[in-house]
Amino acid sequence: MGETVTGIVLVVVFLFIVLILPSIRKIGATQVGLVTKRFSFKKLSDDNPVAFKGEAGYQSELLMPGFRWKFWIMYRVQKFPWVQVPADEIGVVIAQVGLPLPIGAKSAVFKSEFANFSDLELFVAGGGQKGVQRPVLPPGSTAPIHPVGFLVLTKSQVYGVPIISELEQYILEHGRLTPEAFGLLPMQCELVRIVPQPGGPDGGLVDMVGIVTTYEGDPLPPGDIASRLGGFADLEHTEAEDAPDPELVETVLGSKNNLHNNYQDYQAFLDNGGRIGLQHDPLLYGAYALNPFLVSVELVPMLVVEQGQVAVIKAYVGLATMDTSGAGFKFGSLVRPGHRGIWEEPLRTGKYPINPRCYQAEIVPTEIITLNWAEAVSEAHHLDRQLSQIIGKSREGFIFAIDLQVQIHVPDTRAPKVISMVGTMQNLVNEVLQAAVGNHFRDKLQSMPAVLFIETRQEVQEQAFEYIRAKLDDYEVVTRGVYIQDVVFPERMVKVLTEREIAHQEIETYQKQRAAQEQRIETEQARGTADMQADLAKAKVGVDIKTNDAKARKAEADGEATYIRETGAAMGAEVEAVGMARAKAYLAQVEALGSVPTAVVNAVDALSRSGERFVPEILVAGGGGGGVLEGLAAQIMKAIGVSQAEKAEDTPPPDTI
Repeated sequence: MGETVTGIVLVVVFLFIVLILPSIRKIGATQVGLVTKRFSFKKLSDDNPVAFKGEAGYQSELLMPGFRWKFWIMYRVQKFPWVQVPADEIGVVIAQVGLPLPIGAKSAVFKSEFANFSDLELFVAGGGQKGVQRPVLPPGSTAPIHPVGFLVLTKSQVYGVPIISELEQYILEHGRLTPEAFGLLPMQCELVRIVPQPGGPDGGLVDMVGIVTTYEGDPLPPGDIASRLGGFADLEHTEAEDAPDPELVETVLGSKNNLHNNYQDYQAFLDNGGRIGLQHDPLLYGAYALNPFLVSVELVPMLVVEQGQVAVIKAYVGLATMDTSGAGFKFGSLVRPGHRGIWEEPLRTGKYPINPRCYQAEIVPTEIITLNWAEAVSEAHHLDRQLSQIIGKSREGFIFAIDLQVQIHVPDTRAPKVISMVGTMQNLVNEVLQAAVGNHFRDKLQSMPAVLFIETRQEVQEQAFEYIRAKLDDYEVVTRGVYIQDVVFPERMVKVLTEREIAHQEIETYQKQRAAQEQRIETEQARGTADMQADLAKAKVGVDIKTNDAKARKAEADGEATYIRETGAAMGAEVEAVGMARAKAYLAQVEALGSVPTAVVNAVDALSRSGERFVPEILVAGGGGGGVLEGLAAQIMKAIGVSQAEKAEDTPPPDTI
């Protein structure tokens, strides 16, 4: 009996060791057990590698972590790690089970109940399709995903068991699966990051946007080059409400990426009418979990319009072209924002997340631009980098090199017309200004002698300004100034001009020396005059005194002459009156006394008035009484003489007349 018990125990132990113990499976905390049924009376369908109804082969049900029982003779169990997506990476899911994709489809339709693909039976029952799944597993995801039902691609590892012979061959050749086996680069299994990039001015950063291209969806309408959700119906509605141009710009540049979570929900993108190809709306700063099989992103610089600039937009997408420039403008079409063509409203200072594949922006400086026809190049804009010195030939054959500077200004409101006419600011400089300026100066220089050009440089500069201004007015560009900076003369001419200038300088030197000597003479004369100033002043005073005396004497003489003239006239009248009276008296005396007595009386009277003594004042004579009478007569004569003397004193002497 004891031996029987021992035998039973040994049999049980043997069966336990051989049958039971190998059938107990320990699944780790981050593992799943893939069960393979070794044999069954049911057969799998030809296009499905996983058994859902007990068929032989890979079973749909996984063994979860812990101790699990699977009879080893019937089932084989393989342990696989849970899918774990590292930070900064994504997990691209490829289904190896499910319905086949429709013809032309590149990815499987996704339903929300599929969740993170951890329930294979639910996926298949819900109509899940084989192939690339539209959503990706985000960074940090962990999921017990069926290793045969799905392959999950990450940057560093591919989870799952491939059932395609090509992939099996790849494993044999490389030892393991990598994203390259599926046509992807490892970096495509990373998050797409849009951040500023180095390369800006002075070593700074450049603002970037992401230009999106999708690889699945309905084709674009005829004539379109990019997909915009809903087309431009919203813009058409805004325009119908007579919105101003700036509001139309905002509508065009407004993003609809919120409808599909920035292309991360590709199913929502397609459900909202997303189409294959270039997308109108770019991605802004951020990190995005995008399916590399369905979406690619190209980083391009953001449109930045600095102060003193505008951006003229050439639109290749939008509503049909409707020209607003007027019949008088013959250089292309100007349109309202949102239409195809050159927008009549430029973009002013700011940053714009605009798709450069849909809109080409031409930056137009609106401050005064200085262009140099010289070796120097403006550091502000580099528009004159292809300009060089103007080479011309004078009438005599002398070759000149002219350094020129031209200042122009493009008003911001005219910028669209300027770009419509010339295409770019570089074309304006290279094709218009270079030809106009160069030809003008070459023609002008060839029409005049070299020396005349030098002597009339200012006049030539003014004529050039008028000529260039007239030319640029045709292009809506304002000319601010034309300046001849320098003229490089031929060596032979420089020698001639140098000698001539030396001669001129010598002449001028001699003239200065002569002027110095003349100045010296004047100085010496002034010094002598100053030294004799006292004598000159005294002489001048003497001259003034003599002059005044002469003037006084002349005035006195003039007065005396007047007096004498008047007095003489009066005396003549008196004499005439007296004579007439005397004549009458003489006639009366003659009639009374007779002619002889009258003569005696008048002779005596004349002698008495003449004052002459014709007898002594006192005459003493002897004899009778006549002596008394004679003495009395003598006294009377004396008195008469005194009276005549006083009268003579009152008469002025003859030499004072």
